[in-house]
Amino acid sequence: MGIVDADEENRLGEYLSARRALVTPQQAGLPAGSGRRVPGLRREEVALLAGISADYYFRLERGRDKNPSVQVLESLARVLRLDDVETEYLLGLGGPRPRRRRPRRTERVPARLHHLLAALDIPAFIENRYFDVLAANPLAVAFSPRLAPGHNRLRSLMLDPEEREFHDDWDSAVGEFVASFRRSLGDGSADPRAIELVGELSLASARFRSLWGRHDVRLLAGGTTSVNHPVVGQLRLHREKLPVDELILVVYYPDEHSDSAEKVALLASLASTAPDTGSPT
Repeated sequence: MGIVDADEENRLGEYLSARRALVTPQQAGLPAGSGRRVPGLRREEVALLAGISADYYFRLERGRDKNPSVQVLESLARVLRLDDVETEYLLGLGGPRPRRRRPRRTERVPARLHHLLAALDIPAFIENRYFDVLAANPLAVAFSPRLAPGHNRLRSLMLDPEEREFHDDWDSAVGEFVASFRRSLGDGSADPRAIELVGELSLASARFRSLWGRHDVRLLAGGTTSVNHPVVGQLRLHREKLPVDELILVVYYPDEHSDSAEKVALLASLASTAPDTGSPT
């Protein structure tokens, strides 16, 4: 799999291979047969169902042809049972890509976003596409100290033992985060920040290695999460992720007049004396 799949040169082939392994013959309408060493589809079966030659499909997986037509990719997406988000990701992998590594950029949160965070009375923070927390209001830090600026949410989720206790369904959460992280990278595997983070997590977490090897992609935007807060107990909050410039504003909010709303209000009172981590430096 390598640090970033070893697929900077063959990301399309790596993705096709990983997704092919997840589709059973029964799902594809084929007899299971006997003598199969893996549960997924064979290369020649994918080619047959997609209406392309087995040799051409083999060349795609081996990275010998990196610019297939949209029609071919859409046929493969159908055979591999990809949803809309996964199909969009596959189409992105099939396009022409720059070979030059991207330099790391210094990301700064505009003052107006710091002011917005300070004005919100719900947990809110700013992150980048790597899940690095760049700014947060005190209520976000009271909600979780791992949301303080300088933390990486994916690293915290994978490596911090407190995150396992915090999330009601940690296993589902890590699956969603890893799949969303892969989608957020798009074709950015040559990005030094991506290489650094994926390399660190691959070495430190077997669970991350397993999930990363699946090549799942998912859009992690709105949703609902349940957590076990060490001070106020169980919270059920809605989540929204709103793009602002090239950054992302993330907010958590409870249902009105709910038990969780009362607990968020209690957290707000506790956070009122905390340092303001949302202010510009």
